[in-house]
Amino acid sequence: MTERIGYLGPAGTYTEQAALLYAPDARLAPYPTINAVGTAVADGELDAGVVPIENSLEGSVTFTLDLLIAQPGLSIRNEVVIPIDHYLVAPPGVSAAAVQVIYSHPQALAQCRAYLETRFPSALSEASLSTAAAVADMQASPVPAAAICPQRATELYDVQILARGIQDNTVNQTRFAVLAHADHPPTGHDRTSICFAFAVDRPGNLYHSIGEFARRNINLVKIESRPTKRELGRYIFLIDCQGHRAAPEVAAALDGLRQRVDMFKVLGSYPFWEPHES
Repeated sequence: MTERIGYLGPAGTYTEQAALLYAPDARLAPYPTINAVGTAVADGELDAGVVPIENSLEGSVTFTLDLLIAQPGLSIRNEVVIPIDHYLVAPPGVSAAAVQVIYSHPQALAQCRAYLETRFPSALSEASLSTAAAVADMQASPVPAAAICPQRATELYDVQILARGIQDNTVNQTRFAVLAHADHPPTGHDRTSICFAFAVDRPGNLYHSIGEFARRNINLVKIESRPTKRELGRYIFLIDCQGHRAAPEVAAALDGLRQRVDMFKVLGSYPFWEPHES
């Protein structure tokens, strides 16, 4: 049976590109928001969903983190990492010199700020819901406009390419999470994501908690915090560690951590992405 996979749409986004890379033979469906993708997976409407979770320049995607924390029935089953290569496009016949406004997602605009300030100092930057939606905004603009979008969008829409690779930093990658009901079986090359919180703030809480990993020589590859949204100054901590939750040492560390905290959730164990994988 063909797998049903949703992604943060519309068609032509980097997320669609990641979904195609992850499952080229799946039946893909665009969804308007990250939350809509997660809800569709949790409700069984989809077998999996692909959403952005982290960019190497802009950091974590908070909507995805909040979804994983709050939504039951969701796990990270896999990840996809793709390079971000921004294209500047315009409607056919519109020259670069004529452009008065440039549309794109706020992150894309931020990642191309130096280029835009140098090449288009007088053009206005306008936020769009996505890099693909920016093309529609450009086409509907009452004044000559351009858009920053992925290569995938240039293949789907009637545009002319004004420039390629306009991002200010060439080392620009986005990590996408593949959400499903269950995570991935062990592969020997895995990462585990968890979140936890403390009911009472005490000195040494975090130090002793992450010590469960240090004592077992388990590497933490990421640690950050998100507001609980219940009280100012209270946080949920998110950790990515090397190893699968079923591995004995990781399982022992997770059990030790669980006993030290008041809220605990394994967000999933999944293989590290490698470019040669399909």
